[in-house]
Amino acid sequence: MSEVFLTKSPLEERLYTLSVDDFAFLKAQTRIEDENMMKQHIIAIQRKAYEIYGYPCIRSFAFAKSKISHLPAYPIALELCHKRPGALFLDIGCCFGSDVRKIVADGWPVQNTIASDLRQGFWDLGHELFKSTPDTFPALFIAGDAFDSQFIAPREPFIETPHAQPSLGPLTSLTPLQGHVSVIHASAFFHLFLEEDQLELARRVASLLSPLPGSFIFGAHVGRPEKGILGGDGPDQIQATFCHSPESWRGLWDGQVFKNGTVTVDVELVRRERPDLAGPPIFMLIWSVTRV
Repeated sequence: MSEVFLTKSPLEERLYTLSVDDFAFLKAQTRIEDENMMKQHIIAIQRKAYEIYGYPCIRSFAFAKSKISHLPAYPIALELCHKRPGALFLDIGCCFGSDVRKIVADGWPVQNTIASDLRQGFWDLGHELFKSTPDTFPALFIAGDAFDSQFIAPREPFIETPHAQPSLGPLTSLTPLQGHVSVIHASAFFHLFLEEDQLELARRVASLLSPLPGSFIFGAHVGRPEKGILGGDGPDQIQATFCHSPESWRGLWDGQVFKNGTVTVDVELVRRERPDLAGPPIFMLIWSVTRV
């Protein structure tokens, strides 16, 4: 596994912005009502997080903004939660856990949510950011490397429902959840890896998905109109990032990860401005993969 190399640029307060909706959500979670106090609180957390690992999403304050609720598949996730009692939700590459908190606030039972990231420190800072504790926000967090076979055992996606769903409490890896997760969210995650690693990651994530029709994986990450390498030519850019196109991303899931015709793949390429990065605007792949 090869994670993309990042050039760690200095933090800049000018990059701080919060939408009305993001401020309202953070205010409801933290009980901080003053906008300047909120800003200083978030900046203090940002500085700590940047020492753990200098992701551009930390530098641009993306960790303080909801991604999941803006994705087209999000309302479908909330609908599935009500239709399928006991359904499990997993946010892989969760960072601070902002998106887990959003889906719980919107109705997904916290006892049926799992968050995972390589770095425990980000989850701990999530509690600090949102002024919570493991008792007040008891979503299960499991630290681990998705490429570690002790964490997610390599296997094909399930075509039939496996053994009884395990209890979440004692879990220390995601392997016992294989074939049991109804909805998986993975944003700003796949683009951290090179092409062959993205395929391997997709296979491991797919092994966690329930075989029940309607179960799905969704997210957003950097893409290109034609697949290839982005960046590598500026101090503020992600270095040598491999990006899929809509066509190659669709082909990865429908044919390589899952057998042809066993999933539907919805994918859109959206142009986005990125004031935190040098160079031209970038494109984002907005996608979902649903079992039929």
